[in-house]
Amino acid sequence: MVSYKQIDPTTAIYFSVAPASELSNGQRMIVEIDGEPLAVFNIAGTFYAIADVCSHDDGPVAEGDLQNEFEIECPRHGARFDVRNGKVLSFPAIVDIPAYPVKVEDGQIRVGLPPTATPDHA
Repeated sequence: MVSYKQIDPTTAIYFSVAPASELSNGQRMIVEIDGEPLAVFNIAGTFYAIADVCSHDDGPVAEGDLQNEFEIECPRHGARFDVRNGKVLSFPAIVDIPAYPVKVEDGQIRVGLPPTATPDHA
């Protein structure tokens, strides 16, 4: 089972995932960084990243429906999470999922992972 990790943006190692121009408002992309499946969202021009795993059964969550602007619903059993911070919003999940800091630098979306991550192109 996945457990929530709070990532300190000041100590995170940032990885480029895509040009910001490739992720339009309302879109998402699923990427893998350092072996971690992540979902990156563009909501009203702000980028968010969460782990692509439901804490209820370790299934993928990012392909679910985005509702109420910031809620992703797991397509398997309906648990909901806040894409801004990974907080669980409904059963059957009871554990938050990891959320990652995101910034845009030089036109690139960059997602921060804990300092134990191995950068391949930071």
